[in-house]
Amino acid sequence: MNDPALHLDNIVKTYNPGTPGEVRVLHGIDLTLTAGEAVALVAPSGAGKSTLLHIAGLLDTPDSGTVAIGGQDMTGQPEARRTAVRRQEVGFVYQFHHLLPEFTAAENIILPQLANGIPRATAEARASELLTLVGVAPRATHRPAALSGGEQQRVAFCRAMANRPRLLLADEPTGNLDPETADQVFAALMTLVRTTSMAALIATHNLDLAARMDRVLRLNAGRLES
Repeated sequence: MNDPALHLDNIVKTYNPGTPGEVRVLHGIDLTLTAGEAVALVAPSGAGKSTLLHIAGLLDTPDSGTVAIGGQDMTGQPEARRTAVRRQEVGFVYQFHHLLPEFTAAENIILPQLANGIPRATAEARASELLTLVGVAPRATHRPAALSGGEQQRVAFCRAMANRPRLLLADEPTGNLDPETADQVFAALMTLVRTTSMAALIATHNLDLAARMDRVLRLNAGRLES
C-alpha cells in the first residue's frame, strides 16, 4: 500500500506561549491525504488555516505532533533535510501568483526544475505539457504583465507542479479573481490534480468550489471538522 501523501498526527501550535497574549491556534489536528485526492479547507479569517498549510508544507514547525510526507516523518529533521523534501515533494500556490516578472510564463515553470537538477530540454517539455493542460500554451512566451489574472494564476499552478510534487498546498488560490475566472482557474487546477495523481489541500472561502472537491474540512476553534 502506498504511503499517504500527507499525514498529520496531533498537531498543536500556540503563538506567544506563556504570555498574556498566548493564542492556541491548532488543537490536536489529525489529517491524512491520499494520492489523487482534493480536499477543501474552509475557515474564517484568522482561524489558523495558513498556519496549518505552512506546517503541512514544512515552512513552519508545530509545538508537538508529527508531520509525514510520503511516509517520511519530518519530526526533528534538520532544516536542510526539510528544505530538500519541501522542494521535491511539495508545491505551493497562493492567492497572488508571485511569478517572476522578468521571465516568460514558460521560464517561470522551467526555472524551479533547473534548480532541482532537471535537464533543460526535459524542463522545457514539462512546462509545455503543463501549460497545454491548463490552456495557456499560446501565452508561453509572454511575461506575467502581459497575462490576465486568470492566466497568471494558471501559470502559478503549473510552476507549483513543475517538479511533480506529491502534495499541493493552495491558500485561497482563486481569492483575487472574479467568479467566472475563478471557476475557470479552479477547473484547470482540478485537471492538474486528476492527471498527476497528486494530493491537494486547498484553503478557500468559496463554498461552491469547496463542494466540488472530494472532501470539505472546516477549521473551527483550532480543530478540524468534516
